[in-house]
Amino acid sequence: MRTLITNGTIVTADGSYAADILIDGETIASIGRDPAGGGATADETIDATGKYVIPGGIDVHTHMELPFGGTFAKDTFETGTRAAAFGGTTSIVDFAVQARGASMREGLDVWHAKAEGNAVTDYGFHMIMSDVNDATLAEMDQLVAEGVPDFKLFTANPGVFYSDDGAIFRAMQQTAKNGGLIMMHAENGIAIDVVAAQTFELLLSAPAAKSQLDPALSLRAATGWIWAGRPERARRSAGGARRRRGHRGRVRALRGLRRADDTRGRSADAADHVRDVAGGDPALFGRGRAARIAARRLRGRSRRFGGGLGDALGAAVPG
Repeated sequence: MRTLITNGTIVTADGSYAADILIDGETIASIGRDPAGGGATADETIDATGKYVIPGGIDVHTHMELPFGGTFAKDTFETGTRAAAFGGTTSIVDFAVQARGASMREGLDVWHAKAEGNAVTDYGFHMIMSDVNDATLAEMDQLVAEGVPDFKLFTANPGVFYSDDGAIFRAMQQTAKNGGLIMMHAENGIAIDVVAAQTFELLLSAPAAKSQLDPALSLRAATGWIWAGRPERARRSAGGARRRRGHRGRVRALRGLRRADDTRGRSADAADHVRDVAGGDPALFGRGRAARIAARRLRGRSRRFGGGLGDALGAAVPG
């Protein structure tokens, strides 16, 4: 099958120019002006007048049908590559996964089976290497010879993909011999897990343990407090000037608590939570006249909802 694209503007890394393209099968046979006049024949001619002709894009980092965390990536090799082709991407490099305890050959074969007959674009594979040992190190040589260009290792995801320094070093030594590359996911997974657990306990577990606050309230309070330091447009103050005050954002964070404060006797728990979020320092809410006015308004609005958050605000905001 020979295809001739005529009268288009070709765009390459070097620039753009008017020319025709003759494609033989899946190979660009020639680029020039009027190849038909030079005797070239084609089974199909496409008139690209007024159009750009660009090379197909290559997406070098995709995850089709990737299993992770008890679920799967939404795209299959068919749906993902079909969408890519509509956007001008004609090649992908997906990540085949070596399951811990299995061989890399098994993992690569599984991904070939997923893609074969389903992908509508060209595709290749990176290899996620989750288990570095003598057998898998030997496998690396064969996979490089087959066209797998690199091996991805992780310093994150302990118990799933994590590799220690010794394993990473051995894999690097092997690719130095066989011409492959190591692709690193470079996050300190062990430290991240510690920080994540501590943050979860601080923002959610500890307040919930000493009260019956629902999780949504804890999440709103935590999220509101994180955003509270962002400058917010304040109302006109007594002097008429417009100011930006961090404490206004913190008062808005308390509004989330006020909305969640209901008639089921949660006012005391809300007060505790306000003090927890504020770190026990009333100064974090500001001591200015505007802060006191805002606090009084919130106290009044809270009472309309049958709760006692106004008392909590009275303890957190002076005046």
